[in-house]
Amino acid sequence: MSPHEEDKLSETDVQDSFHSYLKSSLTQAKIEHLLEPEILASAEADLMITGPALCLYFAALRSTTIPPSVPLPRGSKSAPPRHLSEANCPPAFLSFFRVWASTVHKIQGLDPSLQHDLARIICGLIPLIEPSDPSLSGIAADLRAVAIEISQRRTFQDRYASDLQAALDAGRGGSNLQVKASFVPPPMYDGAGPSSPSKKSATSRSYSPTLFSPVSPAIEFIRETLYAALADVLERMPSLRRILKRDPPRAYFASTAFAILDVASTAVTPDGTIVGILGRELALSECPDDLKPLMAELVSIGHSVRQMTEEDDLYAVQCLQEGEEPPEPRLERVKKILEGGVGYDQTQLDDESDTRSIEGRAVVFTNRVNALGLGILQIKTFRERQAEIFKILGVIGD
Repeated sequence: MSPHEEDKLSETDVQDSFHSYLKSSLTQAKIEHLLEPEILASAEADLMITGPALCLYFAALRSTTIPPSVPLPRGSKSAPPRHLSEANCPPAFLSFFRVWASTVHKIQGLDPSLQHDLARIICGLIPLIEPSDPSLSGIAADLRAVAIEISQRRTFQDRYASDLQAALDAGRGGSNLQVKASFVPPPMYDGAGPSSPSKKSATSRSYSPTLFSPVSPAIEFIRETLYAALADVLERMPSLRRILKRDPPRAYFASTAFAILDVASTAVTPDGTIVGILGRELALSECPDDLKPLMAELVSIGHSVRQMTEEDDLYAVQCLQEGEEPPEPRLERVKKILEGGVGYDQTQLDDESDTRSIEGRAVVFTNRVNALGLGILQIKTFRERQAEIFKILGVIGD
C-alpha cells in the first residue's frame, strides 16, 4: 500500500464525523429558528435533505484552508488534528466532496446577511433580503443535491433519527416534556428476488397490476402507475440494471426518480390530469387532501419537462442558425445526474461558461425529482408495497 493510500480516511471516519457535525448543525438551526422543533420531530421527507444540506453549509463556513477542507472532531484532546480534504477523501465520497468544495469560496464570500438568507433558502424559508441574490439559489441547489445523495445511503438513514433526537433534546433543560423524532428509514433493499423469478411478474402500464382495479383509491392509482413505470424504466435501461447489481439501494432511488420523470413526461396532460395504468385518469380535485401536494408536484414536474424541452429545442435552433454547436439538452443532463449522481462530470464544468449555468438549472430540477422520490418513500401506502417492488427489482436485475 502506498503512503498516499495509507493517508486516506476510512468511510467510517467520515461518516462518524459527519453525524457529529450534523447533530450540532441541527441544534444550531433550531436555535436560529431555521428549523422549529415540530419540524425536527416530523417525518417530513424534505427533512432528509434539509438536515444534511445545513451540515454542509456550516462546514463551508468552518473551512479555513485553500483548497477547502473540513476539520474533523478529535477523538480525544491528545489526538492530532485531522482534516477531510480531496487528497484523503474516500473514493465513495469524492464526487460529493468536490461539489461541496466548489461552493465554499462562494459561501464565504457572501455578506453575513446573505449567508443567513442562504441558510433560509436551504430550509425552504423566504430570504429576508429582497430582491434575493440570484446566486443563492444555485448554491443551495448544489448543497441540497449533495444532501440528497447522502440521504440515499443506508448508513445515513439508520442514524438520522438519533441525530434529530439529539437536536430536539439539546437545550431542553429540566423539562420533563420530551418530543420524539418520528423519522423512520425506508425499507431496506437487499437485492433478494422471489424464489421462482419471472420477468413477467413485473408490472407494466399496459397490464393490470394484481392489487389495482379501476375503482381503487387515488393513492393506489398513483402508486401503481409509478411502480409500473419503475419496472418499465429498468427494462429499457441496462445501465440501471448494472447499478442494481453493485449498489442496490442507489439503483432503487435512481429508478424511482426515473419512474417519476417517466410518468411526468408521458402521463401528465396539459390540464394537469394524470393518465395512468388501465387508462384511468386522475385529476388533482379527485385526490384526498394529504395526497394533493404529491400529485401537484408530479403534475408541476410534468409541465416543467414540457417547458424545458420546448425552450431547449428553440435554443438549439438558434445556435444552429448562428453556426454554433447546441449545448446538451437540460433533460439529458438531468438524466445523467439522476443516474450518476451529483458531480458526475464535475471536472468538465467551467464556472465562466454557459455550461455551468445550464448545469445549475439541471441540478435544481433534478433536486425536485429526487425530493419527490424521497417524499414518496415516506407515505405509508407506498411503503406497504415496497417489499414486493424490491423483489421485482431483483428479478429485472437478473
